[in-house]
Amino acid sequence: MCGIYGLISRPNALDKNDLRAIIKKMAALSEKRGKEASGIALLSGYTVSYCKQPARASKMLLNIEIEHFFKNIPDIQDQSFAAIGHARLVTNGTQAEYENNQPVITSRCIGIHNGIIINTEHIQSAHHDIKPVSRLDTEVLMLLVDKYFKSDSTLETALAKAYNQIDGAASIAVMTDNGLLGLATNTGSLYYMSNSTAGVFAFASEGYFIKQLLKNPIFKKIPGDFKTKKMEPENGIIVNIEQLDVSYFNLKKANQSICKNTSKFTFKSLNHVNAELKRCTRCILPETFPQITFDEEGVCSHCRSHKPYKSKGTDELSMILDTYRSKDGSPDCILAFSGGRDSSYGLHYLTKEMNMHPITFTYDWGMVTDLARRNIANMCGKLGVENIIRSPDIFMKRKNIKKNIEAWLHKPELGMIPLFMAGDKYFYEIARQLRKETGIPLVIFCAGNHFERTEFKTAFCGIKESEHGNRLWAYSLKNKVDLLLYYGKQYLMNPRYFNASLWDTFLAYYSTYIAKDDFIYLYHYIPWEESKITDTLIKEYNWETADDTKNTWRIGDGTAAFYNYIYHSVAGFSEHDTFRSNQIREGVITREEALRLVKEDNKPRYEAMAGYASLIGINLDEALTIINSVPKLYERMYK
Repeated sequence: MCGIYGLISRPNALDKNDLRAIIKKMAALSEKRGKEASGIALLSGYTVSYCKQPARASKMLLNIEIEHFFKNIPDIQDQSFAAIGHARLVTNGTQAEYENNQPVITSRCIGIHNGIIINTEHIQSAHHDIKPVSRLDTEVLMLLVDKYFKSDSTLETALAKAYNQIDGAASIAVMTDNGLLGLATNTGSLYYMSNSTAGVFAFASEGYFIKQLLKNPIFKKIPGDFKTKKMEPENGIIVNIEQLDVSYFNLKKANQSICKNTSKFTFKSLNHVNAELKRCTRCILPETFPQITFDEEGVCSHCRSHKPYKSKGTDELSMILDTYRSKDGSPDCILAFSGGRDSSYGLHYLTKEMNMHPITFTYDWGMVTDLARRNIANMCGKLGVENIIRSPDIFMKRKNIKKNIEAWLHKPELGMIPLFMAGDKYFYEIARQLRKETGIPLVIFCAGNHFERTEFKTAFCGIKESEHGNRLWAYSLKNKVDLLLYYGKQYLMNPRYFNASLWDTFLAYYSTYIAKDDFIYLYHYIPWEESKITDTLIKEYNWETADDTKNTWRIGDGTAAFYNYIYHSVAGFSEHDTFRSNQIREGVITREEALRLVKEDNKPRYEAMAGYASLIGINLDEALTIINSVPKLYERMYK
């Protein structure tokens, strides 16, 4: 099963270089028991800093934040140091989900576990206040310990009561916010060594690891003798981290605590998912946004150059539609209909408020979600509108996506992510074909929403976008050429992109950037109001939203959850950050509200990603493990 380890050092017992070397040695030894994920909690001062990743322990310790942690430990320590670490062999809960890795953090404890608890459902049914956010049996156990620790005031009794309720194997280490380290096992899979003279204590899952650790030259220079011992089943140890006082107890007979149960330490994440990026003081764009600059007041270049958006207005739209509107109810326009919120509201607006009679079309290229298909069917049925479907060889489309994702994972480059969606861009050409087939000249796209501008995607290619109103055909000639050159360079640097999708990609580029675009973009003319749009769709059409997110943007697009996960993981922001920043600039929401919203918006949509991976045939765990190991943009900034 998993490997757990830990170290306590009294003030001045070991210098920071020795501490770092010992931790690395213990991690390397422990990862023999599991290499799929790892985590660590480090105490210095009055803060317990923790990090966990779907990577082997030795690699996880290369995290730039952990490097900074050890650099920032004072050369002359006046406080104790402590660490607990975990090397995971996955048993339940994929390591790709952040919450499923250890250490587990509760309100007053941070802990790690080796073993399997087999009665977690029974425990949760007996304790309705225990509500884990992960799939970990470890979290259920830690929440149980936390519950008793808060109510019973002693860690010993908390551990004893928790162990009395579990079935299965459990060897655990828990650090509490009042300065205790608790070790407990019902199998005897814990070994420790202590040197009371020098003030050093360490533990590991195997006796062999302790023996190997003691061979390190660092321990040869430490005065005093190291006592090594195996913990017996149904026993525990409480260590006062500051004084290194050690007490022993039996899990069947809890003792009294040796430390007052008052909070002293705080817990702080070192993971990128919680990293504090420098953000614009006016909007929320972070320092990792490509080509961004900040002035002396911390205001970003996008806010400084922003000009309030002014739509062309409904009067101008009415004039255009009046030219085409049929008097006998026959179809008078072609409407691109993805089943997303913008096109769904556009269909409502054109039929109900503008008295138009559209034919809708959907280009179902294999990444239109079932939810979007249901919304399309629902709205077309209620409004009595024809929906024309155009679908390519979906098997080949999905196969092409898979090939490009595999190429990207081989050599990750943020500017190449839009290649995942290249197969979708042929919908522009479908609109041109339907215009000829139906004889209806007016084509309307429910696009042009300036809030949804995501210029960072091409900025990662080194291109500064010109104003184009979300009409990619309106790119400058220079930008089109530069984009083509960028992709050409990436193809040469990563020949795996030379695959069966190449022709698909070329057609996408041509139909998007080269072929003539004289379509009407609805949101160039009417205001885009989020609450009005969603309220109308839900109340009048019982429009369906996603189960795994409160946000309604992109829920009809099977690819969005995956690529936004990449952007947020590697760059620290996603499309949602740009969307909310654009709303701030237009005075729609406050900065505080935007920060609250993106915290929710950017939560990984694992269910949606799992469905996406299943459709295109990739292993999601393997893909997310690679993505999570990609060097982060903010890490490069601080090196």
